[in-house]
Amino acid sequence: MRSFGIYIIGDEILSGKRQDAHLSKVISLLSARGLQLSWAHFIGDIPEQITSHLQASMARGDVVFSFGGIGATPDDHTRQCAAAAAGVPIERHAGAVANIEAQYGEAAYPKRVLMADFPQGCNLIPNPVNRVAGFSIHEHYFVPGFPEMAHPMVEWVLDTYYGHLFHSNDYLEQAIVVTEAGESDLIDLMNQMLGRYPMLKLFSLPRTNQRRTTEVGMKGQSALVKQAMLDLKAGVSALGYPWTDVAES
Repeated sequence: MRSFGIYIIGDEILSGKRQDAHLSKVISLLSARGLQLSWAHFIGDIPEQITSHLQASMARGDVVFSFGGIGATPDDHTRQCAAAAAGVPIERHAGAVANIEAQYGEAAYPKRVLMADFPQGCNLIPNPVNRVAGFSIHEHYFVPGFPEMAHPMVEWVLDTYYGHLFHSNDYLEQAIVVTEAGESDLIDLMNQMLGRYPMLKLFSLPRTNQRRTTEVGMKGQSALVKQAMLDLKAGVSALGYPWTDVAES
C-alpha cells in the first residue's frame, strides 16, 4: 500500500497569520478515492529543514503533496529545496514559461517568469486559476499555498496518476463508543488486542462529556478488523461497560 503524505510550508501557518486549509481537504480527497493519509508535517520557511524533509520522503518512495513556497519572493524556498533534495539544478521550464506568457503577456517579465524556474526534469501540474503551474519530481507534487488553486491541482494529480489505486486497498476502520469507562480502564484490554492483532492499528479517543466515555477501535485489513472488533466488544462487555457501534469508514 502506497504511503501518502503532505508538507504544509510557510511561517505564516506556524505564526497563526494564516490558518491551514489543506490537511482536512487532502484527507477528504484521499478518502473519497479509497486512500488514506499516512502523515503530515508543518514546516517553516527554513531551507535546510525543507530540504532534509524532502530528501527523507523521496528516499522512502512516498507520494507527497507539498503546499506553499513555490512563488518567486525571497521567502519562497520550496522550488530550490526540491531541486537540492532531488540532486538536480534549477532551470527554466519552457512549458511553464509559455503558460505564464499566455496568462500575463508582457507583464510576465521580468518577475513573474521566475515562477517557471523548476528542478531539472520535473513535470508540470496545471493551475486552473491563473496558469502558473506547479511541478512534480520523484512523486512529490508541489502546488501553491492558495487553496482555490492547490486543491483542484491535487485532484488532478490523483485522477491523472493514481486512479489505479482508487478503492484497491483492503482497508477498514471500525470503532465502538464505551461509556462509563475512561482510557485508563481499557488499557489492559487494548494491550491484549495489540498482542493478538499485531498487523492492525488500535486507536482510542476520550470524549469530554458528563460521563466517562471512550471511543476505541481498530483499523487495517478488513477481515482482521472484523474479527478484532468482535473480540474487543466481548472484552469490553466482560469488563462490565456498555458500548455502541460507531459508523465504519
